[in-house]
Amino acid sequence: MISKDKIRFAAVGDLHCTKDSGGELRKLFAAAAEEADALLLCGDLTDYGLPEETHVLVEDLAAARIPIVAVLGNHDYESGNPGEVRRILTEGGVKVLDGEACEIHGVGIAGGKGFAGGYGRGALGPWGEGAIKQFVNEAIQEALKLESALAKLRTPHRIAVLHYSPIVGTVQGEPPEIFPFLGSSRLEDPLIRYPVDAVVHGHAHRGSPEGKTANGIPVYNVAKPLLQRTFPERPAFRIIEVPIAEASAM
Repeated sequence: MISKDKIRFAAVGDLHCTKDSGGELRKLFAAAAEEADALLLCGDLTDYGLPEETHVLVEDLAAARIPIVAVLGNHDYESGNPGEVRRILTEGGVKVLDGEACEIHGVGIAGGKGFAGGYGRGALGPWGEGAIKQFVNEAIQEALKLESALAKLRTPHRIAVLHYSPIVGTVQGEPPEIFPFLGSSRLEDPLIRYPVDAVVHGHAHRGSPEGKTANGIPVYNVAKPLLQRTFPERPAFRIIEVPIAEASAM
C-alpha cells in the first residue's frame, strides 16, 4: 500500500536466473511486494541471456504484484539476443528501459545498461587502435542514452537505474585491476547535469553498498550477492524511499 508521504522502491540486480532456478526467486519478489510500491531490477537478470532463463524469471516475477522496471546487464547480452530477453520481459509486464524514461507513482525513472571504461584520470580515452576507439565510443553512447532519458523527465523526484556503476565508490572492494570493467565515470556526467534523488546499479558483486556522486547524489550498489553478504538478516533488496510530490499525492 502506498504511503501518504513517500513511495518505496525495492531495488536489486544480478539475479542471474538460470533454466533450473524456477521458484527460487519467488520468495524474494513476494517480500519486495510486501515492503515496496515498485520493484527496480538492475541488470544481469539472466545468467546467459537465454529465452528459457527469461521465461523462468518472468514466472517468478508473478509473485511481485507491483510495477516492475528493469534494465539489462552484460550477462543478458551474452547469447547475442538481448532483444528477445527484452521482449519476453515486456510481455511479462516488466517495463524495460534502455535509454528511456517512465513514471511510476509520480516518480520519474531513467534507465540504461551503462558500460565500462574506468573512472576519473584512469578512464580509457579514445586514442590509438580502432578497437579502443570503438570501446570508448560504446561508453560514450551509453552515457548519452542515460542523459537523453534523464532530460525527458519532468517529475519533481527521479531515480536512475543502471547496471554498471557511475562512480568508483561503489566498486571499492573489488580487485582494483578490474575497476575499469565495472563502470565508467562518463555515466556520472549526466547525473551532474540532471540530478536525481538516487542511483541504483549492480554488477560489482564484491563492491561497496553505497557511495555518492560528485554532487552528492546517493548511489546504491544493489547486486544481490553483495546485499546477501552485507545484510544477511534482510531480504536481498534495497529499499529506496522517495517523497511524494504534492501533485502526485492529490
